[in-house]
Amino acid sequence: MRRISWMLAMVLVLSALLAACGKKDAAAVVKDLNEVVGEMESYQGAGVMTLHTGDTPQQYKVEVWHQKPSYYRIALTNAKKDVTQIVLRNDEGVFVLTPSQNKSFRFQSNWPDNQGQVYLYETLIRSITGDTTRQFADEKESYVFDVAANYNTHALVRQKIWLNKSDYAPKQVEVSDSNANVVVDVKFDSFKFGAEFGKDAFDMQRNMTAGTEGNSGTDTTNPAEQTGENGTKEPASSETAPGQEPTTGSAEDVTDGQTGVSENPDQQGAQDPASGEPGTEEPTMTEPEGAGSFGVIEPTYAPEGVKLKDDQIVEESGDYSVMLRYEGTYNYTIFEARPQDRAVSLAPSRVVDLGFTLGMISGDALQTLTWMTDGIEYRITSADLPESEMVQIATSMQEQSGK
Repeated sequence: MRRISWMLAMVLVLSALLAACGKKDAAAVVKDLNEVVGEMESYQGAGVMTLHTGDTPQQYKVEVWHQKPSYYRIALTNAKKDVTQIVLRNDEGVFVLTPSQNKSFRFQSNWPDNQGQVYLYETLIRSITGDTTRQFADEKESYVFDVAANYNTHALVRQKIWLNKSDYAPKQVEVSDSNANVVVDVKFDSFKFGAEFGKDAFDMQRNMTAGTEGNSGTDTTNPAEQTGENGTKEPASSETAPGQEPTTGSAEDVTDGQTGVSENPDQQGAQDPASGEPGTEEPTMTEPEGAGSFGVIEPTYAPEGVKLKDDQIVEESGDYSVMLRYEGTYNYTIFEARPQDRAVSLAPSRVVDLGFTLGMISGDALQTLTWMTDGIEYRITSADLPESEMVQIATSMQEQSGK
């Protein structure tokens, strides 16, 4: 009996030692993550992002494509409104596309090298490997890291990242504020390393037309492929279909965001409706769907000590725009307009993450944050409003309807 008890104790000790040898600590996982990123050629992921920035959580379907060296395609679909915006990076620059509205912004930027997003794998791994005070937990099927959030905003402080033990694919991300309240939550439904994309998967023109074909919302298929009559995938043709008008905002029509000079010498810059000065916008004669009054969209957030001074609605020649002026601790103007179908390039600018889309900050002494959602272009202009406040104001306007 004593011999059996001794043998059982030895078995338990050996089992414990084997289990311990199979576990990885934070240093071992970080080493593996560096190797994964170094060898990674491409990936494709999909999931749901929830923003807890207002009274009601906002959900977005997220689809992320990446291919080395620096090609990105991110589709963000508002789950409630079924409106998709695409953030695209290719050899020509960075684009923010709204295919259903036939609108695009283009600017020169090294995004996301200098500022990533919560749904980008490189951004998550960079946060883990760069935080020497990271916290690590080994759960049943996941490695969990609690690290600092580096998203160029003071509102986001910490983040928890769940990685699949088998291949280090992301499973979930929670980003919290200074009060430990979850502000952004991303749950990945799928993630695949080594994804293969067609040759025009990251082409601006192809992504614009893919989102408008059939007048549908999200097109989650590889834009380099289309379904043939027998249901098989076939390469997409770059030719315009018979009877179909060429889409406004092609690569040839977009102006250079750095110089403000059109790549097409025959085009002339339009007037900037906010300043009255010549700009680089190129309106077409097409009337956008849903054009006309959208009311007055007011932010639900204003910095302490700031109040609305006045608002002005302008309706001229079928165009509708709104200007809101605020004064107090900070002084700023919000401009809202539903522009005609066009491709727009801004002056030299940098990317800022608004969560639901990318915005663009331009200017020096007088700064302007510009973004577009649901076919409406927004601008916040100020000489003294901090960027973090601009972002918070913009975020508070996302789910508001016109009054």
